[in-house]
Amino acid sequence: MVFEPKRVIFEREALNYPLGEELLRYFNQQGIETSFTASHNRVTFVPGRTRTEGYFEAKRTLVVGVRRTMDFATCKPSAHFQLPLATSCPGKCEYCYLLTNLGKKPYVRVYVNIEEILSAAKAYMEKRKPEITVFEGAATSDPVPVEPYTGLLARTVEFFGREDLGRFRFVTKFTDVDTLLGVPHNGHTRFRFSINTGEVIRRYEHATPTLAERLAAADKVAAAGYPLGFLVAPIIAAEGWREDYRALFRAAAAELSGKAPDLTFEFITHRFTKRAKNTILEVFPNTGLDLEEESRTFKFGQFGYGKYVYPKEHFAEIKEYFHSLAQEFFPQAKVEYFI
Repeated sequence: MVFEPKRVIFEREALNYPLGEELLRYFNQQGIETSFTASHNRVTFVPGRTRTEGYFEAKRTLVVGVRRTMDFATCKPSAHFQLPLATSCPGKCEYCYLLTNLGKKPYVRVYVNIEEILSAAKAYMEKRKPEITVFEGAATSDPVPVEPYTGLLARTVEFFGREDLGRFRFVTKFTDVDTLLGVPHNGHTRFRFSINTGEVIRRYEHATPTLAERLAAADKVAAAGYPLGFLVAPIIAAEGWREDYRALFRAAAAELSGKAPDLTFEFITHRFTKRAKNTILEVFPNTGLDLEEESRTFKFGQFGYGKYVYPKEHFAEIKEYFHSLAQEFFPQAKVEYFI
């Protein structure tokens, strides 16, 4: 599944970098609509009269810009810091928290000043040495769909492959991974796939590959020697959830059993904010997501705003079940966290 933008908007400063020039030349040759803006934070060329129209048009819009701030946000619990290579994603997942973080038109954005970004990462490593510093490359994006155009992931993986005190990790729902298989990673990049039940993918993860396609891509990644991980998120405890998630683990084990000795799992249960609920209902008015506040517990998160989560007893039940699935199907795997 290849991301094909309908329009590409360039921040003029991006043309001061080789990748910016290369991308402009490429998209012009492909006959794709290109235009310019003074800042990637002030893009006004994405059409759409309604919230829904603007959302879907933004998902087909690529903005090529320059990352100015080199202050990296923290990234608990998966890493020490975020590593900003891109923002947003062409996938149209109904539950995605980026619906509320990226405005009404969440266009896909890439940063062409990769050398400056990696130099900043090196400075963070220097400050924390002799400890190893871990960077997350997918905190606000799925970086794989734009990789065939930018090569940013390959450049980053190669960089961390040479760093004794740096580790890189990213997660994706997408499967266009072939250009990353031969990159010298030296085991310093953990390549993770976001997976869910076939029903959750079909109902809520629009414009993304199927579970079978993701597992086949994970098989390729494991064969290339990458440390592999699975992010199961969001865990949606709807009717039949136990059987559905057992089938998910069974399918993963059938594809990868014995092929990923350093496998990790991350589990995130479904939660939502009041703002996210309102946005989801605006963009996806016919959503089948469980957004009933009365059946949830209100809890403040690490960023200071409240979320509606599964009640304590139900959360404990889900957690116990997923730990048992991991132990049954992948006894050598490590569960990194469950939230």
